[in-house]
Amino acid sequence: MNAKKESRLRRARRTRAKIRELGIDRLCVNRTPRHMYAQIISADGGKVLASASTLDSSLRDGASGNIEAAAKVGTLLAERAKEAGITDVAFDRSGFRFHGRVKALADAAREGGLQF
Repeated sequence: MNAKKESRLRRARRTRAKIRELGIDRLCVNRTPRHMYAQIISADGGKVLASASTLDSSLRDGASGNIEAAAKVGTLLAERAKEAGITDVAFDRSGFRFHGRVKALADAAREGGLQF
């Protein structure tokens, strides 16, 4: 594994331990240069409760690696979380900095009804 990815995962380890201690579902984000992925994982970490990404058929028609696409993923994830009965989550940015696409996804999920 390269040093950049190791550093990112190391930064995320303490946050994930704290979220596990609180016992709350977590909204986990992953970004690549081309796509955005987000999923809500149960408090014990054993089950994915809702997920959305730029690879979903409803979001594939436009550009997938920009802020607008990330906002669409956040909105779609909030809708799917409502259907599953989830309102409160902890935001796990997976070591990525909270700006750009990660921030756009979080803001759209908040507007869609998720509480962080």
